[in-house]
Amino acid sequence: MDWERYRVEPGIKPNLAKVSTLPPSNVEKNVVKEEWFPAELEEMKTWQEKLYAEKERGLVIVLQARDAAGKDGTIKHVFTALNPQGVHVTAFKEPSAEELDRDYLWRIHKALPRRGEIGIFNRSHYEEVIVTRVHKLLDNQAYFEDMKHKKVWQDRFREINNWEEYLSENGFTVLKFFLHVSREEQAERILDRIRQPEKHWKFSLADVNERSHWDDYGEAYEEVFKYTSTGVAPWYIIPADKKWFARYLVARITNAVFRKLQPAYPELPPATRRQIEAWRKQLAEEGKTALEALLTK
Repeated sequence: MDWERYRVEPGIKPNLAKVSTLPPSNVEKNVVKEEWFPAELEEMKTWQEKLYAEKERGLVIVLQARDAAGKDGTIKHVFTALNPQGVHVTAFKEPSAEELDRDYLWRIHKALPRRGEIGIFNRSHYEEVIVTRVHKLLDNQAYFEDMKHKKVWQDRFREINNWEEYLSENGFTVLKFFLHVSREEQAERILDRIRQPEKHWKFSLADVNERSHWDDYGEAYEEVFKYTSTGVAPWYIIPADKKWFARYLVARITNAVFRKLQPAYPELPPATRRQIEAWRKQLAEEGKTALEALLTK
């Protein structure tokens, strides 16, 4: 399947209203769930093990979406299949007072994975050019008085691009997914949280209130895609009305990135290999002696 069709080309502003939220018509649900998706998870496990053993590079996966688009489910069904030792999930919620006293990338940089690990951001630094922009949150920050004459969003796009390029140059690949859900499907999922008692904990009145800003969010995301989908840190718009397809596609694209990175098990130094061979011979000889002693009893 042509997964590259979902990548946003640098400098192109997509019209989200015209971008499909559904999988291609020729993709069969049963084939994806029973064959394609399990195969991608198995491949991803192998790549992750090599990345962890290599301990030279890291992978940062950004998940952005409107409410109820499936970020938590994507993390649960795709990335929890991996070894938890090498995967760290950070959910970025409303900044704390401590975080607001620092630059907006401070808390994000703190959450970066170590070399050999995968860091998954459930929301991210992009909240600072999306939610902050839609709700005009900078107007409440005292320091913003000196910034109002500037093109603050263009400045932040540039700063984010520079930061992501810095990460890339230091061995950390940034991969960004936007789970694209339709307004109708979002409404159905929010209603589902109301109807089912076991999902009440997921329901928030804020999710309903945010729907009144649907067009504002669309415009903010389109600007983000245009200015921050780059060669080193591309955005992928994932059709998310069908969860089974969105999860498969995220896994498929992640594996494609791994294939480019080609992490590999490290080779041992010659001295260590010689020592291992000596141990192998010693243990084999001890095992042979023990077996001979057992047979002569």
